[in-house]
Amino acid sequence: MEWSFTILLLLFAVAMLAGWVDTLAGGGGLISLPVMLLVGVPPVSALATNKSQGVVGTLTATITLLLKGHLRGRALFPLLLAAGLGSALGSLLVQRVETDWLQWAVPLLLVSVALYVWFAPNLGETDARPRQSNRQWGLTWAPAVGFYDGFFGPGAGSFYAATGVAFRGQSLLTATIRAKPLNFVSNVASLAVFTAGGQVVWVIGITMMLGQIVGAYVGSHTMLSGGARLIRPIVICMCLLMSVSQIAQSVGWISFAG
Repeated sequence: MEWSFTILLLLFAVAMLAGWVDTLAGGGGLISLPVMLLVGVPPVSALATNKSQGVVGTLTATITLLLKGHLRGRALFPLLLAAGLGSALGSLLVQRVETDWLQWAVPLLLVSVALYVWFAPNLGETDARPRQSNRQWGLTWAPAVGFYDGFFGPGAGSFYAATGVAFRGQSLLTATIRAKPLNFVSNVASLAVFTAGGQVVWVIGITMMLGQIVGAYVGSHTMLSGGARLIRPIVICMCLLMSVSQIAQSVGWISFAG
């Protein structure tokens, strides 16, 4: 199928916005995925292509934060391995099981995160006493969220950050920063499965990758230059919007089936 320059330019701009939002709070897929479906990308290919540009966006954010000195420590590597293994398992399993239950489970999860952040106004402003050690979090939440990212995906970055705040006692800024490399690894594992199945539309993927690079780069600098105050309201808004989107699909108000 041929894609016009106008459509590709639109998708580039959409990817920039999605990359900015995703870097700050997660949920950029809520912006990019519907637009891809709107311009005629088949549903499975849209999911696969969305992962391709998500990989580049999270990689750009990770590299930017790493160069700025905000990602350090060998303790991060076991977490990356756990997230990657969880994502690979999720991507393999999703092809073999019934997934209708996700239509109600995912909105509940997203609303829970939004309410948790909303009703705790001081949540994540400063570091707190952790409920789990780094090892414990790496054996539980890192692979669990990675599994979810590979199995389904929307809001995975928000879930990484929320569990970092809730169980590791991290500030919301710290948890959001540390979520980027984890989200990158789980995206890579999922993309590998989709690529093996030949589902990625690469002309769109490459266009949106370029947009994601710009958006994620700007988002990283926004976060580090006083934009941390934007994280909390964006997390709440994106979780609620993703939840509404999932509910609307499940009751047939909107369809991603083309």
